[in-house]
Amino acid sequence: MRFRASPFAVAQAAIAIVVAARFARGRRRRAPLSPDAPEPHGMISVVVPARDEERRLAPCLEALAGDRDVDELLVVDDCSQDATAEVARSGGARVVDGAPLPPGWAGKTWALEQGARAASGDWVCFLDADTRSRPGLLRALVALAEEEDAFLVSAAPRFRCDGAVERLLHAAMAATIPYRVGPADVPGRQPAPARALANGQCVLVRRAPFLAWGGWTRVRGHLTEDVALARAARRDSLPIAFADGADLLEVRMYESAVETWSGWPRSLMAADVASPTWLAADLAVLWLAMALPLPRLVLRSGTALDALLLAARLGITAALARGYAPRGVPFWISPLADLAVAARLTRSVLSPSRTWRGRTYDAPLTPPASARAPAGRGRGARPGSAGR
Repeated sequence: MRFRASPFAVAQAAIAIVVAARFARGRRRRAPLSPDAPEPHGMISVVVPARDEERRLAPCLEALAGDRDVDELLVVDDCSQDATAEVARSGGARVVDGAPLPPGWAGKTWALEQGARAASGDWVCFLDADTRSRPGLLRALVALAEEEDAFLVSAAPRFRCDGAVERLLHAAMAATIPYRVGPADVPGRQPAPARALANGQCVLVRRAPFLAWGGWTRVRGHLTEDVALARAARRDSLPIAFADGADLLEVRMYESAVETWSGWPRSLMAADVASPTWLAADLAVLWLAMALPLPRLVLRSGTALDALLLAARLGITAALARGYAPRGVPFWISPLADLAVAARLTRSVLSPSRTWRGRTYDAPLTPPASARAPAGRGRGARPGSAGR
């Protein structure tokens, strides 16, 4: 194989350098969250936003009921049309009856804001209804927040994908994250605002400083509220932390390959948060460094660089392995889905979905001017400035 200095080759080589620099940061990784963290200081409230979640909510609450660190458990019933509220009460949660959606808000951010206001703990952990936590998760999150004086802490779960095709697609989609932003759990490193990430399935904040900063109002109009929140915090120079929580948190995101294909791309590229320039750059990375090397090699048009990029892709698969259960053959052959995934994510950027949980948003979701932090609580505010 020979490297030819065509425009494609030059572009691929430039992107390979960028990707290599991102992957290199993974030489140092924060230790996975451990249940052996010290007992947390202060009360912990858990807030679960729920809209028509009667089928998935009970196991989430049952898992939390076995955690002695949960001082308060709230479920925000976001105008559900099913028995979500009854399931929540049966599971021992205090139900916050969600108010009608105000103009300018996305549904989940409104539910999260109501939960944050209703909580009484020193800490608030926001968990999705499809999560299954284990005892020790909350104290580990608090310990990380205290150790790094972080304004916001988030954790990656272990994903449960029962179907073979679902696992294949999900793992290929997950692999796009390190290609675009590199590892998020590098100790001592604070990402640039445009590259910051959080996982909305599990977010911990200190309640008083968070609300004083503006809370979820800062990202009220975003469908990709977790990424928007992390980037808003970093724009205000607030430290965030991300950790591997696979040993303490499991998530069953979707019920099938069809749901995975249609659901995750809606938020994965954060098209309502990222600038067009960054979206174009991210797509270029996915196509040239991740999706095309394998087919180019199969078609005998690849180069030595394609072979190196394919080797890196296999390394990413191995790095993601602890985040999946079960794995099996579908997980390990997930690079075969890269081409289809790149096409699907390109479509999600060019034609972003405005529908979620039965609500349709007619305009691009951007935070209104009123969502800025109150005077004296915005740029440069530190997480310890209130509520300690």
